[in-house]
Amino acid sequence: MLLSGSLLVLFSCKQGSKPDVTDIKLDIKVARFDQDLYNGKTKDLTQTDQQLQQKYGAFYNDFVHRMVGDPSYSNTEILSTLYKDQVYTDLNREADSVFKDMGGIEKDLTQTFKYVKHYYPNARIPKMISFISGFAVQTPIGDDYMGIGLDMFLGKNSKFYGAIVQSVPTYLSRRFSPEYVVPRIAETYAREDLFPERDEDRTLLSKMVQNGKILYFMDQVLADEVPDSVKIGYTKSQIDWCKTYEKDIWAYLLQNNLLFETDYQKIQVFLGEGPFTPGLGEKNESAPKLGVWIGWQMVKRYMQENKGISLQQLMAEKDPQKILNMSKYKPK
Repeated sequence: MLLSGSLLVLFSCKQGSKPDVTDIKLDIKVARFDQDLYNGKTKDLTQTDQQLQQKYGAFYNDFVHRMVGDPSYSNTEILSTLYKDQVYTDLNREADSVFKDMGGIEKDLTQTFKYVKHYYPNARIPKMISFISGFAVQTPIGDDYMGIGLDMFLGKNSKFYGAIVQSVPTYLSRRFSPEYVVPRIAETYAREDLFPERDEDRTLLSKMVQNGKILYFMDQVLADEVPDSVKIGYTKSQIDWCKTYEKDIWAYLLQNNLLFETDYQKIQVFLGEGPFTPGLGEKNESAPKLGVWIGWQMVKRYMQENKGISLQQLMAEKDPQKILNMSKYKPK
């Protein structure tokens, strides 16, 4: 009995780290455009086109003319080309087998967007639509929708990813797994809809803080069980490397006067995707986008040091230098 009581206390503490959102009315369902499109294969093309146009509106237009085709072709020409493509058929079969049921994803999306509504009651919750585009796009966002490109979440061992390694390297495709769906949706929604980057934020420090704020926001709206590695897209060994060398990474940025650098080529090394960060670590063992990682730690430290600051105040703060100063960030 003592053991189960301890577990109960531990579980209660874990659950208590998030606000109670049970009263927020929200039930997200994922519209299966991928299935509706594929099922139209056996029908008259004009009829299929009209039905998809009627049901999916702006998303369908974007899909046909921006994701898989362009405006120089008619809708039915693009549908005809898709239906004749064996890869499209094979992708649909695999997506159907991996995503037989979207119930778990719908439940997690509902919970995440309840947290969003808790912090931002006026936030517009987009319609969620699943699709297959032949690896064109993963989580597009439109006027009234967010898309889930199922072919880019099939599981890192999918036979397709080895075949596209020239255009999508393994360090990216290893994250193309179902557990990344909700974190990537949350990230895209935060970056594109709620907190778009400002044009005037050109220094490495400002971009570090912006990325750190996005990841901190994800901490607040994703389930506690989502690992940090999935939020930032690292392997566990990359997370461990960052923790081990955090002090050295920070020292490198300071010694090379990089915090206020605005040269895109110089700062992108610390922000962009890659297998590692050039110039840091031995044998290419460093994690990529180290500026993003450090920005995240800085923002977490800022919130720990300033308990009275709300999430909304953090996200609205435009002065990265203030966040750096008040965070007292100095890894040991």
